[in-house]
Amino acid sequence: MTEWLIGLVPQYGVHLLAFSTFISCLGVPIPASVLMLTAGGFVASGDLTLAESAGYALAGAIAGDQTGFGIGRWRGEPFLRHLSTRSNPVDKARAMLVEKGALAVFLSRWFASALGPYVNFAAGAAGQSWLSFTLWGIAGEMVWVSLYVGLGYVFTGNLELASDMATNLLGFVAAALVALGLGYWLLVAMRSDDTHEK
Repeated sequence: MTEWLIGLVPQYGVHLLAFSTFISCLGVPIPASVLMLTAGGFVASGDLTLAESAGYALAGAIAGDQTGFGIGRWRGEPFLRHLSTRSNPVDKARAMLVEKGALAVFLSRWFASALGPYVNFAAGAAGQSWLSFTLWGIAGEMVWVSLYVGLGYVFTGNLELASDMATNLLGFVAAALVALGLGYWLLVAMRSDDTHEK
């Protein structure tokens, strides 16, 4: 199916990108990231423009996030209970929201993207602030779109290498975030010890 969809990128271009990012944000299993990599390659070859490719992918993702949030707000807890019986990611999404709050929305757009649709539903059902959800969601989607379209552009013609690079880059970012978090925790702990000694 992925190869068939990739073959549609030159024909349907940015509209396919918008549609794929939209439905992927609602939990439909479609290789939106691979399509963005492909679009980046077509941007490099001059068949698509960067602004349109990134813009349409971003617009589709934001619309998908808003739709998922709206469904969660409208259907609420009964909808989440129904999803819970069919898939475990709902519980992980809820836990992520409880632990990280609005930051969970940002991270689930690009870093833990498999949880993204469930975070959308859970945030809506939990009554999270629409403005906070939207701002953090847009920021996260900008990272996702920039990363994949950009890597597709840089690694024109080599989707496998671009995909591997994206995975490695996400791992590096995760390690850097963990290191920063531990460094901050250590700094706070050291300052706390200093104040107790005085």
